[in-house]
Amino acid sequence: MHHITVLSGGVGGATFLTGLLHGVRHGLLPGVDRDAVVTVVANTADDIWLHGLKVCPDLDTVMYTLGDGIDHERGWGRRDETWNAKDELAAYGVEPTWFGLGDRDLATHLVRTQMLDAGYPLSQVTEALCRRWLAPVYGDAVRLLPMSDDRVESHIAVADADSPSGRRVVHFQEYWVRLHAAVPAEAVVVVGLEDSTPGPGVIDAITDADLVVIPPSNPVVSVGTILGVPRVREAVVATRAPVVGLSPIVGGTHVRGMAHQLLTSIGVEVSAGAVARHYGARTGDPEHGILDGWLVDTLDEGEVAGVREAGIACAAVPLLMTSPDATAAMAAAALSLVS
Repeated sequence: MHHITVLSGGVGGATFLTGLLHGVRHGLLPGVDRDAVVTVVANTADDIWLHGLKVCPDLDTVMYTLGDGIDHERGWGRRDETWNAKDELAAYGVEPTWFGLGDRDLATHLVRTQMLDAGYPLSQVTEALCRRWLAPVYGDAVRLLPMSDDRVESHIAVADADSPSGRRVVHFQEYWVRLHAAVPAEAVVVVGLEDSTPGPGVIDAITDADLVVIPPSNPVVSVGTILGVPRVREAVVATRAPVVGLSPIVGGTHVRGMAHQLLTSIGVEVSAGAVARHYGARTGDPEHGILDGWLVDTLDEGEVAGVREAGIACAAVPLLMTSPDATAAMAAAALSLVS
């Protein structure tokens, strides 16, 4: 195998990619070339405009993580960050104060916004930013592609007794950062998704892959939005490559993030097996599903039989990404499941 494509969200996807690339480089993935090319199709529905700047959290988390600039304790943003600009904005009373842009991180958003204002699409901007972060480490062996150059933004409906409808809609970042996903999500509304088009290279990366991986990213607002871009799901269904996923649910809940809240909002049981059935078995019909194989954690071994009955190959292995070696072992197990 020489071409691997991963449909990734932010922290979970980036952590998995670190282990996957570690496995590729060290020959830990049977049948995968050590010079294999990994293409990351990243979710951009978490994007938000703040203080006149275009912020792309998932793109940046993948870029900083693979480029060794991430703050590992927080899981997002730059390491050795300072917050002077954030403090000054707050002193002026400028909203929103709940989303902090660090001083180092701010430079990325300034460059991105300047390039967008100059007429460059997000895909070309991302390619330019990756020349700093990815090219020195991986050369041409890693490509980071936005799922779309079009503006797509996820919003979450929450209860609001003061609203005539009984609910209000907030941007995904407000739900996650300000509300801490501590209130029930009643619905997920992805604005612009149906009218978007796949970013340059996205369809070819899926169609021409030797392996397509669904990492342990959020099934609703990360992988779900990527698959929701017109033609992307169809490409996943039609690719000649096997498609394998790793459960983001371990022991009946998410390891990190808000998959529990958002799965509940779309009526999907919060379990490893239910997420597999939500994705569905790949039968050649986009209305049915996308998976050939699915890994669950050993804590969820009881889910294996049900997933297999749904037509998806399944096995139970340790799925906690505690180190690059542990994550590479997960990737190897996923590969073995569908080889």
